[in-house]
Amino acid sequence: MIELYTSETPNGWKASIALEELALPYRVRPIALSKNEQKQGWYLKLNPNGRIPTIVDHDNGDFVVFESGAILIYLAEKTGQLMPADSKGRSRVLQWLMFQMGGIGPMMGQANVFFRYAPEKIPYAIERYQREVRRLLEVLNTQLGAQEYLAGEYSIADIANWSWVHGYAWSGVSIDGLEHLKRWIDTIAARPAVQRGRAVPPPVDLGAQDEKSLRGGRNILV
Repeated sequence: MIELYTSETPNGWKASIALEELALPYRVRPIALSKNEQKQGWYLKLNPNGRIPTIVDHDNGDFVVFESGAILIYLAEKTGQLMPADSKGRSRVLQWLMFQMGGIGPMMGQANVFFRYAPEKIPYAIERYQREVRRLLEVLNTQLGAQEYLAGEYSIADIANWSWVHGYAWSGVSIDGLEHLKRWIDTIAARPAVQRGRAVPPPVDLGAQDEKSLRGGRNILV
């Protein structure tokens, strides 16, 4: 059993979508970011960076993995799925995973902050990050014009990028003219495992930790 500590964010969805795609049994422990639960001492022992997601693989000696990209790689290697075994295929997947980790995630995150949350609207910052997000989306569109998925076959690279990219409107960025990107967003959104993973965890703090519920056929501990 894998225990998933997560919240309703793009990085959190990466892990839950991957777990659903791989059909791995897992239990969810929602982390209340609004209450700074991720900064509590017990959680920092699992994830010293105080971020989500984190997994604990109880079938592998309670092995802890933090950082969403590292979690995706661990799960893919654990199951032999969603990432090719050959060196070239593996490298292609990792290249597009790193593209998300180093580009899409940070730039969309900053666009979200300045466009949605900053108490002072700074036009230069908003435009700068929205422009860079649009540029990165154009890179994805070009790649997807040559093949159905980012690295050939559907992989953790698609899961990682989609978890952020499908929220482009929240960043205030248009995808007009990016037809290959639109097709890819819709194709992945239609996958049942993606829909289940996208719904984890429930979008509210659900109270006592010993309460249990079911979602998408998986045990969720809340």
